[in-house]
Amino acid sequence: MSLTQPTISDHIRSLEAELGCRLFDRLGRIIVPTREAETLYAHAIELIEKAEAVREVIEQVKSNPSGELIIGASTIPGSYILPFLMASFKHKYPDIVFQIIIGDSKETIGKLLSHELLLGIVGTLIPHEKLSYTHIAEDELIVISSPNFMKKNTISLEELSEIPFVLREEGSGTRMEIERILMPHGIDINTLKTVGVFGTTTGVKQAVKSGMGLSIVSRFAARDLLKSRTLKEIKIPDLQMKRNFYIVAHKKRSLPTAFSLFVEHIVPEIKKLLRTHS
Repeated sequence: MSLTQPTISDHIRSLEAELGCRLFDRLGRIIVPTREAETLYAHAIELIEKAEAVREVIEQVKSNPSGELIIGASTIPGSYILPFLMASFKHKYPDIVFQIIIGDSKETIGKLLSHELLLGIVGTLIPHEKLSYTHIAEDELIVISSPNFMKKNTISLEELSEIPFVLREEGSGTRMEIERILMPHGIDINTLKTVGVFGTTTGVKQAVKSGMGLSIVSRFAARDLLKSRTLKEIKIPDLQMKRNFYIVAHKKRSLPTAFSLFVEHIVPEIKKLLRTHS
């Protein structure tokens, strides 16, 4: 047992004190189990066997995980990144079922803090002492327009404040990142010539597509429409708009096996996705 004799003696004395009876009669250099010890032994063997059975069940769960994996996500990772990651993860672990709860970054983080979710993926970092963030990818925000709305392919920062603009709602990770990027350049997002505010990126893209104005969205979200030339990218010289995606979890919550496996799966798989989109 890799224990010394005095240590075992201490354990026996503690057990006798807890049960309120003697477990062994000490007869010179030998010890003899009492009737209480014989009774305890039979139950102890049963408990040890059950503990071994539990270990076997846990090992089986680890080797063939199943169950439901519920993940909160802000719009861009939930709509354009997680489906790709889910497909490759399901190929490895077919018995795990996904549920993705999409909301803005503030909503997702709020659900983590209220213990409605165990894991989230968001596009902006909102510091909180109870949360841990893990960087998983970089995203690029771009200005988009309908080809008919704007003929030229570049504009200045000054012009940005003069052109009709479509935005995501407050609380959106994309909107918070736009505010963060433009503020050092002296542009307050509230001073833009806003003509529409939408609760989804899809709504923003449709509004821009119809010629309502310009917008700033994730390159992930605009990729297909740029490729089909339904939308066009408008460059702003000397302005790069980068933001990051993070896994976010509550520091004091333990992740079940399926969640831990998914976290391990994300980093190499998301690199493949980025290569595909580059």
